[in-house]
Amino acid sequence: MTTSQILIITSIIIYMLMVVGIGVYFSKKNKSSDDFYLGGRTLGPIVTAMSAEASDMSSWLLMGLPGLALISGIADPAWTAIGLAIGTYVNWLIVAKRLRRFSHMAGNAITIPEFFKNRYNDSTNVLLAISALVIIVFFIPYTASGFSACGKLFSSLFGIDYLPAMIISALIISGYTMLGGFLAASTTDLIQSIVMTIALVIVVLFGINTAGGMDVVMANARGVAGYLSLTSMGNTATGEVSDYGPITIVSTMAWGLGYFGMPHILLRFMAIRHEDEVTVARRIASIWVVISMSVAIFIGIIGYSLSLGGIVPRYETTSQSERILIDIAGVLSREGVLPALIAGVILAGILACTMSTADSQLLAAASSVSQNLLTDVVGIRLNDVQKVIAARVTVISIAIVAMVIAWNPDSSVFTIVSFAWAGFGASFGPVMLFSLFWRRTTRLAAIAGMLTGGIGVFVWKYMVRPLGGGWNIYELLPAFILSSVVIFAVSLNTAEPEKEILDTFDAVDRG
Repeated sequence: MTTSQILIITSIIIYMLMVVGIGVYFSKKNKSSDDFYLGGRTLGPIVTAMSAEASDMSSWLLMGLPGLALISGIADPAWTAIGLAIGTYVNWLIVAKRLRRFSHMAGNAITIPEFFKNRYNDSTNVLLAISALVIIVFFIPYTASGFSACGKLFSSLFGIDYLPAMIISALIISGYTMLGGFLAASTTDLIQSIVMTIALVIVVLFGINTAGGMDVVMANARGVAGYLSLTSMGNTATGEVSDYGPITIVSTMAWGLGYFGMPHILLRFMAIRHEDEVTVARRIASIWVVISMSVAIFIGIIGYSLSLGGIVPRYETTSQSERILIDIAGVLSREGVLPALIAGVILAGILACTMSTADSQLLAAASSVSQNLLTDVVGIRLNDVQKVIAARVTVISIAIVAMVIAWNPDSSVFTIVSFAWAGFGASFGPVMLFSLFWRRTTRLAAIAGMLTGGIGVFVWKYMVRPLGGGWNIYELLPAFILSSVVIFAVSLNTAEPEKEILDTFDAVDRG
């Protein structure tokens, strides 16, 4: 093992020990399931904002976005980023404050399924059970993809076997989540967002300097037809130029609709200390998202210049180009002791992206099992201490299932990520918006909309989208629209909600 590898490992080990220490620290603060799953609604605006966005970005920010920009130009990543930026801002603007207030007034709900149950006074628990199952179905494979990403990162960096690398990563993530719960996950997400930001800044400065300056970087980008266009894609590997038309733009921007249904983000809205602090959190979150995604795309442009200069390899596919930050860190690590330690920070940033998403998904899935299914649906009665123990056992159990799914390094678990985003966005997004803003929405409409959105994603993905042409639209968009139409139609054709439900809605309106 080289000196640079030892220094890089040292940086990453220090980082991992820090996040585990945070889990141990917050383990003493979890006195009830409310503390474990929602932090007692005590998050300040900075932690709320940064943990929400860090838990959203995952390794897509530091690997997927730069890799896509490097190989195909800025159109696809730019329109994706624009859609996500708009979705982030609108979600904070219209959902965050109202959900914080409504979830507290509707029986002090601490999970998304419990909020839906309380919102519609669903004594049958059907809506709660469906919501919990949706979270489990989509989040366990999603968590597995995070475990797998960490394993592949360590395996490719240090030449160790994938399996032990994946297991160690999974144990660390599940360890601090199991110990510290929501507060530990949120605090580590804040730190991880800082590490991500530092990594982005270092890579940009080092990359521009190594490539020969900003003029060289932009000249190389302009040398590829369609590369810097928002209406065409210029492939740096083949030289081919393809159109990026209006349908594709709308389909790509539809990623932003997913935010309205993301449980791990919505939980941050519910956990903020006071609704008056949402405005500050919204500004912090929106600014960070716009800057971080813009910088990530620019890193892809820098990476293309570095590949032309032979400083990093030439990339033929997107899966290869996603290694650009890892390759840049490798170049930096050969410059000396301090650069090697800095390279460790860059790699820790990639690790942070993955961990910050996996811990939130793990916690959300665990809450659906222990809090919603076991306690609310099955009817197992536990005291506060027993609920915390059950929550921790559930985190471990789900982590084990996720590790089994991620066992095969050649598995296609990563393909579930965009599909899971669509699944949550279409299943929960319309129901959440109607629940918060339309008084007339009924319980049956919420159930019908949730099922329509979830099933619609499957149908469009596997039966309609393969037809190609104008049907080649990201499944989130048509499923989201169809779910909204169903909720509206069923609400108008079923009995008006009972007075107690309407009174709670009106009380939320009054604040």
